[in-house]
Amino acid sequence: MFVVGEAGIGKTRLAVEVAELAAADGMRVLRGRSSTIGPMVPFRPLSEALLGVARNHGQDLADEIGPYLPALGVLVPEWQQDTGGGFSLTVIAEAILRLLTHVSERNGCALVLDDLHDADAETLFILEYLTDNLAISRTLLIGTIRDVPSDAARIARSAAQRGSCAMLELAGLDQETVHRMAAACLDAEAAELPGTVAEQLWRTSAGNPFVVEELLREWFDDGRLVRSGGSWHLVRDLPAAVPAALVHNIAVRTEHLGEQGIEMLSAAATAGQRFPLSVVQRATAMDDRRLLSYVRAGVAAQLIVHDETEPGWYCFRHPLTAEALLAQLTPTTRGRLAARVADAIAALYPELPGEWCPLVGSLRLAAGDRFDAAALFARAGRRALMGAAADSAVTLLTKADDLLTEHLDLGFRGEVRETLVYALGEIGRFEQAFELATSFSGMATPTQVVALHVRMAWLAYLAGNYEDGIHQVSAARTAHGVAPYDEQRAAMDAVHANLLLEMPGQDNIATAEQLANQALSLAEQHGVPAITCQALQVLGIAARERDLDEAERRFEQAQQVADEHRLSLMRTHVLVRLAGHRVLSDADTSSLELARQEATRTGAITATCALDAIDTLNTVLRGDFPAAARRLPDNLDRTTRLKLSDLVRYTHATRAILAAHRGNRVDMAAAITDLEEYGGETSQEMSLCSGLARPFCSLLEEDVDRARRELDLAAETEQARPSGFHLTGQHGLRVLLDVLAGDLAPDQDLPSSAAGRMRWNRQFVHWATAVQLGRRGDPAAANRAAASALTAAEPYRMARHLGARLVTEAATADGWGDPVGWLRGAEEYFYQASVPAVASACRSLLRNHGEAVNQRRTGHESVPAELRRVGVTVREYDVFCLLAKRLGNKEIAKRLHISPKTVEKHVSSLLTKTHSASRVVLSEYATVIAR
Repeated sequence: MFVVGEAGIGKTRLAVEVAELAAADGMRVLRGRSSTIGPMVPFRPLSEALLGVARNHGQDLADEIGPYLPALGVLVPEWQQDTGGGFSLTVIAEAILRLLTHVSERNGCALVLDDLHDADAETLFILEYLTDNLAISRTLLIGTIRDVPSDAARIARSAAQRGSCAMLELAGLDQETVHRMAAACLDAEAAELPGTVAEQLWRTSAGNPFVVEELLREWFDDGRLVRSGGSWHLVRDLPAAVPAALVHNIAVRTEHLGEQGIEMLSAAATAGQRFPLSVVQRATAMDDRRLLSYVRAGVAAQLIVHDETEPGWYCFRHPLTAEALLAQLTPTTRGRLAARVADAIAALYPELPGEWCPLVGSLRLAAGDRFDAAALFARAGRRALMGAAADSAVTLLTKADDLLTEHLDLGFRGEVRETLVYALGEIGRFEQAFELATSFSGMATPTQVVALHVRMAWLAYLAGNYEDGIHQVSAARTAHGVAPYDEQRAAMDAVHANLLLEMPGQDNIATAEQLANQALSLAEQHGVPAITCQALQVLGIAARERDLDEAERRFEQAQQVADEHRLSLMRTHVLVRLAGHRVLSDADTSSLELARQEATRTGAITATCALDAIDTLNTVLRGDFPAAARRLPDNLDRTTRLKLSDLVRYTHATRAILAAHRGNRVDMAAAITDLEEYGGETSQEMSLCSGLARPFCSLLEEDVDRARRELDLAAETEQARPSGFHLTGQHGLRVLLDVLAGDLAPDQDLPSSAAGRMRWNRQFVHWATAVQLGRRGDPAAANRAAASALTAAEPYRMARHLGARLVTEAATADGWGDPVGWLRGAEEYFYQASVPAVASACRSLLRNHGEAVNQRRTGHESVPAELRRVGVTVREYDVFCLLAKRLGNKEIAKRLHISPKTVEKHVSSLLTKTHSASRVVLSEYATVIAR
């Protein structure tokens, strides 16, 4: 095992800890270390390790090592013999291998060789030999190697490729571990150390334990960090300091490079941890020959290394190297150098792509140019927002906003703050966004006031505060001193339309569609793709009222626009809508995962919460109740914390639906009460409960009349306050119950709607169609409709069995379908689901058919599902299992302590239930089941 890492990362400490564990287990531990201090001594680490063996074993090794012992005399003076000649390295290596095999024979051996990057060539030859042959010995060899180019590293990597060793590359400690380590260094609990100290330690040290210790020591010595009142406190701000010892070390290593060499490295450090030589050359005005000579010198001094990921780029070996170089400069010099490097980058990369823009912003700020720095941070923030990095956008835009506090350009300040408000909303920090917008409204231009109100309306929409959103739209439309131009009118109409869709109201959907069409026309006319996407989403939702395919096309069109214009965050919102639509239309969940990945990548927290809510309700409908129950508490906690009002209500509604679909009226009522207390009494979510919760709970209690009354109440609520939900029962379950009750005559056409073609509703519509066709005297057509119902119900486990149970009496009366099979499947499901009313009803109906009914004795769960479905009892299953052993009736009776006549009766019943032609066939079937 080779442990690789930078200096101070903890390679030696890790090896020491392992050696101590090995010793505690009774293993023999041998340790040796290479060193560059003083003259190079051949075999030094191996000699140091084997001296311990010599002290304990002495000459008694002669019998075990035999003729190889003299070869070890090269390493251990006590074993030297006058052999008249030298030994080849191969012989010495074999001698060491045999020695290790002997020493490790009883309890094993751990050989620790430290700092192999400084080892001599002879040691490395033997190391390579041992690496390939040590498997014959009970020895663990642990070598530590610094992550710099060296022969030891080459040997280790080559051996790893051959499978002869393992490599462990140590990375820096994470922030939490640095916090615990620092507390331990200070002999304190982690809670006693401020989080700001731990974060500063982690960022400055890059997780290097040695540097953590050095930083703590320096802060303590300087009096910045003191202990009082039983905990550690900061008495003044912590600068981004580099330990003095490291600064001195780097100063010594750069001294021989001369003034220009130091200037070159300082310019590189100013450009960042990674830098292209072209920028450094332009900033320092060096010619090619001189620049390359200093680069080679910097590499030789182990200050910089070639960045293999990109030609012409280099990087500092450690983040502190660049900081240490800059720490040696005066503030004035640093400012001038920052300006030169910024000019060089701007000249070479005029568009400032990627990280160049915020970097040049930082350099302009260091050079004292606050306005240009703010402009660059704002530019980078807008790019980050468009590029799906909302968190980074907030950071950059906040920097820009802070720098513009005293600037008189209201137009520019308003633009920055407007974008910042939007970015804050995208990551769920709504309170901060509203507070920021309110504080700025008095300083904005009239045009910016309108834009700000529109932004606030969109944030209110994202947060589920729809009334507030409508208020913001009204404020934008009536803003004084400005006539909104087309783009602003389009923005108002688009956000207004989105808000209306989420609010119950008689004409809201029609009004929203009209507004969306207006917004779409203006947005396409003036080339505003973000508003185009907003409008298309509304049109897609509105289209669901009449045509699911049209709705799909609208959502796909919105996604295409977002893709073409690289509107990552808007694309995320479109994908959420599209995923929800596909779940509704055909129970397709593949788009949910794509949307979740996109929301995670873009940092769109509200979109992630919406997806979780959609997925959880879909999980309930699919009958995976345990999974839904696990998700709901997290969903509720997150949406409540973020104050996403609509999603909180939606989650309470989902809780109610989950309880109802389990037949748990108490939990359903509690969830509905929570929904009402959260302002949901007149919300769309209450409509969802009226159609998806209450009626299903009643049906699982075998109270069809109550379910119908609840669906009637849901219809009245929907008529008074139309919602955007389509699973409120009116387009599916209600149709089936009305047909079963005879409210719709056999020759009467069933209600038809786009919502009725959504898959959840479709299963009930197909069942209703089957009942109608059966009553018309067309059993063949009824069977086809029943098959369609079962296909549509495939994803919905509970609803599939419930629907089949509801139609069995009609199917029996009119001679179609498989009522006995459906009843057995439903009885089995509802028994296992602890819904006794339906399970009992199924058993009663099976008896009416003259079918044997499961007695549900203790041990019934042990009967395989396929046998339970055909009605095999527990006692019959006992007989069935013994048939697999080809036993006769008397032998079975003796084993089960029953009479042979009873066994004969059970065998006869099994033949009937399993449709087996003979006892031999039944026994073979039992053998298959037993396997």
